[in-house]
Amino acid sequence: MDAIFLQILNGLDKGGAYALIALGLTLVFGTLGVVNFAHGAIFMMGAFCAVTLEKILTLSVRVKDESVTFFDAYKETPYLEVWFGDTGSAIINWSVPLSIILAIPVMLLIGIVMERSLIRYFYKRPHADQILVTFGLAIVMQELIKAFFGANPIPQGAPDIVAGSAAIGAVFGLGEAVVYPWWRLIYLAFSLVTIGLVFSFLHFTTYGMVVRAGMADRETVELLGINIERRFTIVFGMAAVVAGLAGVMYTPVLPPDYHLGMDFLVLSFVVVVVGGMGSLPGAVLAGFLLGILQSFSSMTEVKDIFPGIDQVIIYLVAVVILLTRPRGLMGRRGVMES
Repeated sequence: MDAIFLQILNGLDKGGAYALIALGLTLVFGTLGVVNFAHGAIFMMGAFCAVTLEKILTLSVRVKDESVTFFDAYKETPYLEVWFGDTGSAIINWSVPLSIILAIPVMLLIGIVMERSLIRYFYKRPHADQILVTFGLAIVMQELIKAFFGANPIPQGAPDIVAGSAAIGAVFGLGEAVVYPWWRLIYLAFSLVTIGLVFSFLHFTTYGMVVRAGMADRETVELLGINIERRFTIVFGMAAVVAGLAGVMYTPVLPPDYHLGMDFLVLSFVVVVVGGMGSLPGAVLAGFLLGILQSFSSMTEVKDIFPGIDQVIIYLVAVVILLTRPRGLMGRRGVMES
C-alpha cells in the first residue's frame, strides 16, 4: 500500500509537468492552429531563467578569510552576503522561487516576439511546415543555451526550509515511515494552482471568453469587430509563461541542461494527442493519467516482468487509445481531420 501511494504521488508530480506543457501546446493549437514544436524549448528557457538568476545572485568578490590567522587567506563570497549578510544568504537560498519574478516578463516577451516575428506567418500553412519551422527554432534555442551555459546539467537547490522530506504517510494513516520530498509536493500544488488559474482566466473573464469564442469560431468573432489576432498573440505569450514557470519550478527536481526541452516535448505531444488535439481538459487529464501510468511502470516489480516497459508504456497506451478513439479522450470533431 505504501509503494502504491508513493507511485501515485510520483505520477501526479510528473504528470503536473506534462499537463502544464501540454496545456500551453493545446492553447496555441486551439487559438492559432499552430503545431508548436518549439514549446519544449520554452520550458527549457524557463528553467534557465532560474539558472541565470542564481548566477547573478552568486556573483562573488574575494574577501579576506578571518578564520585563518597564520597567513592572509582569501575566499570567494557573494556580493549579496557581503552587502546584506544573512539576508543576502537567504535571497540566494530562495533563488528558484524568486526566479518566477524574472521568468514571467522574460517568457511573455519571448512568446510575443516568437509569435509576431515568425509564427504568425505560418497560421494558414500546412501543419508539416509548422512542425518543420518550430522544430528548427527549438534547435536554435537549444544550441544557444548550450553555447552560453555548456552541455552539462546545472543543479539548482530548493530553499533549505523545503529541501527535506515530509512525513506525508502520517497524514493519510500510513505511518511516519512514508515520506515524500517537500519540493515535489510544492511542484504538484503549483501545477494544480497554475492549471486552475488558466481555466479561471478562460472561463470567468471577458478576455478569456472572447478567446474561447475565437477558438470555436474565429470568423464570427472577427465579424463582431473584435481584434482576435491581438488577443491570440497575448494567449501565445501566456502559454509561453505557463511553460516557462513549469520549467523554473522543475529545476530542483531535474537539473536543467540544453536538451531538457526535447525530453519533455515528445512526451507532452503524446499527452496532447491522447487528450485530444485542441481540448484543454483533455490535455490536463491525459497529463496526469500518463504520469501515473509511467510512474507505476517504473516499479521494480513491473520491470522484472516487462523489462523496459517504463520507456514505452506511454506510447503503447497512446496507440491503443488512438486506435479505439481516433480523436483522443476528449478531442473535437474536425480537428486535424482536414
